[in-house]
Order: sequence, then C-alpha cells, then structure tokens
Amino acid sequence: MPDNQGVKLTINFNDPDLDSEERDEQAQRLIAELKQMDEIEAVERVLDPTPPKGNKSVGGMLVGLLTAEISAENTKRVMRFLGDRLCGKAIELSVEANGKRLVVKAHSREELETAIQAAKEFIAT
Repeated sequence: MPDNQGVKLTINFNDPDLDSEERDEQAQRLIAELKQMDEIEAVERVLDPTPPKGNKSVGGMLVGLLTAEISAENTKRVMRFLGDRLCGKAIELSVEANGKRLVVKAHSREELETAIQAAKEFIAT
C-alpha cells in the first residue's frame, strides 16, 4: 500500500479490567464488523513476531490487536464507525498515513472522540 494512497489503523484493546480472552473477543467482534464494510480494504489480526519458545502453533496472534487498511477518502466514514463501536472501551489507536505515524490512547467516550478528531486531522495533513 503506497504511503500517499492509504491509511493503516492498528487498534489495541487494552482495558486492564478485562482478561486476555475478553480483549481478544472484542477485537474479533470488531474485525467481523469491519469486514462487512465496503470502505475497508483489509482487516486482520496481528501475528506475534516473537512467539514463546517451543510454541508449536503456526501463526500465533497477539491478543486484542487488529489492523485495518482503508483508502484516504474513506477515513471519515470509518472513523465515525469506530467512534460508535469503540465508545467507552479502553483502546490504543495507531494511525499510519503519508509516511507518518500517530498513536493515541483513549479510556472514555470523550478521550475517544478527541483521539478520532486528532487522527482525522493527522490524516488530512
């Protein structure tokens, strides 16, 4: 994906009050919803780059973490969707666009709205 044509989002469900299974369920639910959207070019879980020694499973995934690729023109719609779906959840959102990266954390609806606004402005520049 060329830097000037797309946006890569990484969403990490990191609520300390949830166990790893609950965080992973949140990520899997969001992945299923994002796959239904025409605006999403790709969405997937994140492979663990350093699986535990002796791990026999192929392609172990990082818990509660997903990535999505979208075109720049669909950013506003996807951000609005994420604002509706993620409100009230503790997350870390990483946005990569135009060769730059922005990382924001949110633990409440207000923080999420601020984070999404910052991401929109970041992508627009």
